[in-house]
Amino acid sequence: MVNENFIKAIAMPADSKLVLLILDGVGGLPLDGKTELETAHTPNLDNLAKQSICGLADPVDYGITPGSGPGHLALFGYNPLHYEIGRGVLEALGVGMELTGKDVVARGNFATVDKQGVITDRRAGRIATEKNKEICRILQNGIEEIGDVQVIVKPGKEHRFVVLFRGEGLDGRITDTDPQSTGQPPIPARALAAEAEPTVRVVNAFVRKAVGILKDDRPANMILLRGFAKYPNLSSMRELFQIHPAAIAAYPMYKGLAKLVGMKILETGETIGDEFQTLEKNFAYHDFFYVHIKKTDSYGEDGNFQAKVKVIEEADKHIPQLLNLKPDVVVVTGDHSTPSLLKGHSWHPCPFLLYSRFARVDEISRFTEKECAKGSLGRFPLVKTIPLMLSHGLRLKKFGA
Repeated sequence: MVNENFIKAIAMPADSKLVLLILDGVGGLPLDGKTELETAHTPNLDNLAKQSICGLADPVDYGITPGSGPGHLALFGYNPLHYEIGRGVLEALGVGMELTGKDVVARGNFATVDKQGVITDRRAGRIATEKNKEICRILQNGIEEIGDVQVIVKPGKEHRFVVLFRGEGLDGRITDTDPQSTGQPPIPARALAAEAEPTVRVVNAFVRKAVGILKDDRPANMILLRGFAKYPNLSSMRELFQIHPAAIAAYPMYKGLAKLVGMKILETGETIGDEFQTLEKNFAYHDFFYVHIKKTDSYGEDGNFQAKVKVIEEADKHIPQLLNLKPDVVVVTGDHSTPSLLKGHSWHPCPFLLYSRFARVDEISRFTEKECAKGSLGRFPLVKTIPLMLSHGLRLKKFGA
């Protein structure tokens, strides 16, 4: 597989404008014979697909169900098998935390358990962000340190938060406390290496203290931690690909992913319309834009087929606004599939379209999984997204003599 350092050797600056539009978890499975994309009324995406090259893209490899981190790293041009980055780092960066070499961070969910300690809701009913902030203040005031390790708790959106442990000799090789399903109790953290044993003791002590504080709080009477990690070192997209990238995302984790690879984070509102307005306002100032739409994934995880369809339809309405900016290259795809039927991420490849005046246009009728499977790109690794965008934006030199 061609890696990012090879692309670095042939990348060159240009005046072209590139837009990567991610409908998070857009791929689906049929319900009553049709997927969410096939059910949605998407005249603008369909028309764009008719002017594009299309295919199906695997975020990691055949049969592998990716998390959002690996899926996005692939989208940004980094081999997801080489760069394994814990979700905690991404969430921490996304909520604006500054990380040091002494830190281990984890992404947290507020959750609901019954009287027997069994998880009944991993997301505590997706509590309001204001309620999240209130609970985080209570936890922070109640647990400022454990032994000689400083503890910092910071809210994210809805049920998500970040916990940072800062101290000497901490190690992020720790298992999750989240069993990833209801009907089970939370799992005590355990060390994946002997060096992580002291950190595990701190983490489990933190969970015990937090549960004691939250025991009478419903629906958020439990915390689940996952994605323990320390800060990695990655070359920026600007260094590797000779672009000046900017990110438009409402959710902290995706801001964290973008920040990790050196994108400028553009402040935006909560709605899809807000995100496209932000793109419009900033289009003159950057040459690469990552635009992230979250709710396709959220509703897929909730098993809410019709709500996912409506988000796809809402995104479709803004495609003319995007094209009016006259970008040279547009890619529309997902970071993974989240079929409502499965209520979670899946291994199915992502529908993918690439629009450019230098593309050999495919003869397909709609932007759907089945139609994209007919496209000339075939089935390919999602990590090829950036080379494809750069080449169609005339940003790659000839390789060899």
